[in-house]
Amino acid sequence: MDNHKLDAFKELLGTLKKIVIIPHKNPDGDALGSCLALQLFLTKSAHTAVVISPNEYPEFLCWMPNQEEIIKFSKSPDQSHLLINDADIVFTMDFNQLNRIDYMSSIVSNCPAKKVMIDHHENPGDYAALTYSDSERGSTCEMVFELIYALDASLIDASIATCLYTGMMTDSGSFRFPSTTARTHQIISILIEKGAQPHTIHQKIYDTFSFDRLKLLGTTLNNMKKIEGLPVVYMTLSQKELDDNQFKKGDTEGFVNYGLSLLGIRLAVIMIENTSEKIIKMSFRSKGTFDVNQFAKKYFNGGGHINAAGGISSTSLENTVTQLRNSIENEKSQFDV
Repeated sequence: MDNHKLDAFKELLGTLKKIVIIPHKNPDGDALGSCLALQLFLTKSAHTAVVISPNEYPEFLCWMPNQEEIIKFSKSPDQSHLLINDADIVFTMDFNQLNRIDYMSSIVSNCPAKKVMIDHHENPGDYAALTYSDSERGSTCEMVFELIYALDASLIDASIATCLYTGMMTDSGSFRFPSTTARTHQIISILIEKGAQPHTIHQKIYDTFSFDRLKLLGTTLNNMKKIEGLPVVYMTLSQKELDDNQFKKGDTEGFVNYGLSLLGIRLAVIMIENTSEKIIKMSFRSKGTFDVNQFAKKYFNGGGHINAAGGISSTSLENTVTQLRNSIENEKSQFDV
């Protein structure tokens, strides 16, 4: 973070404020970790800060420090609306377009509070009065660490360190994605010194599969297909398959990475049917130079990062598979085969 940006944050937080902190819809470890770490820091700095999530989040994140105080807009819309309208500052975390918070977008857009964006995705929107955006960072938690460390490193305790470590770990694929840098590991070292316990955090995130979730993973892998002649695999999950395995929010988190773990595979895609929203949710993961951010934008109304992105399809699961295969055929020159 440059000195000009840091000075802007110091001025903004120079007097006590009422602050609302918001992650994107269906928040993941990075979204929740960055929100909770910032809330804990601001509270220790004597501000009044509350996290409002658009909706529920996965059970495997429900152990995180202070998460029990998160207000869910989907359950408490009136309370959320009042808090947002009464806030001096609204922080939006780990997203850069207001449509990522669903029904909350118009409330945030119209509220009198000063909007602040902290995010690591490409192509940030222009809704915020103060934007801290860095698409070269592996996670929003890494950026929040830099902010907190510059403002007052002495306030980083075990709870803040745990939240930040969780987001950095989950968004980096346990520090194996290309966005992991020497600075990432320097930050992790500091967080461990501050009280984060890597083995405990890893166990709580990755070693808490339910029996149904593991069966759902088996179904997903059984549905995996490879596109002949290309280093590409895709997986599908129908609504019936989800229902048969008692699907709960977050159960499919990380499933797409199993495809990318195959030797020689450079692109993995998962397509998940959601009949209630009448969409197919898609996740893309790649290795090397295949840009899934641009691919998702071009074909599936999505986006994200070069090697990790999401998208949606409004047609059937079967038609989405056909569209995916055709789209990959159009871009096969990128694989140099």
